[in-house]
Amino acid sequence: MVRVMGVVNLTPDSFSDGGRFLAPDAALAHARALVAAGADILDLGAESTRPGATPVSADDEIARLVPLIEAIRAESAVTISVDTMKSQVARAAMAAGADIWNDVTALGFSDESPATAAELGCGVVLMHMQGEPRTMQAHPSYDDVVAEVAAFLNVRAEVAMAAGVARDKIWLDPGIGFGKRLEHNLALLAHMDLLVALGFPVLLGVSRKRFIAALDPAAEPAEARGPGSLAAALAGVQAGVAALRVHDVAETVQALKVWAAISRAR
Repeated sequence: MVRVMGVVNLTPDSFSDGGRFLAPDAALAHARALVAAGADILDLGAESTRPGATPVSADDEIARLVPLIEAIRAESAVTISVDTMKSQVARAAMAAGADIWNDVTALGFSDESPATAAELGCGVVLMHMQGEPRTMQAHPSYDDVVAEVAAFLNVRAEVAMAAGVARDKIWLDPGIGFGKRLEHNLALLAHMDLLVALGFPVLLGVSRKRFIAALDPAAEPAEARGPGSLAAALAGVQAGVAALRVHDVAETVQALKVWAAISRAR
């Protein structure tokens, strides 16, 4: 069964729900609601990676993340992922009880990141991004986006394993919307099976992404992109992705149940 990763943004400026869950009580309540709705994993992020986002210090990230991780862990065994590019934040998060380091830079933000991941022994999500969050959507360009993303992720997986990260701890994420135009996102979704064929579990994050509004201008604001999110997610499921990173957990869980029932009926 495809796993569902629910998003908890501890940021004032995330593209979809920035500021809604910045307060600790609101964040914990949202985390509880996602688990109740069927989330297998909670992905906590304290620094927005939307286009043009302002960087956040490691100390600020830790101050936002650690109390929530501890609060969740005190009452639940749910898998906790932390969305950060900084090794010191990952270290603090794992010490507080997190399980997965979800890194948009594929352990490339600092030279010490691969060794830190190996030392921590945590799960690691390696994501593809062309450029960096502040400028990634300025002029993204590829000759063959599918081949280039696949090659990048394969290399980063090799780097992680060379540093001592166990192969079975590594997940790949094509980074839909991260330094990619509409045509790049569609090509990746149409050929997701080629990324799955690399042999690592693939995490797909299409939830409420801007490319949906490019296809349907009525899909504004971001909360209006639920149907498009599900369509793109199910395309990934058909290709064999292992997990979906989503904002709308209950809707995704229901869609996956129906999809699984149809698949069994075949």
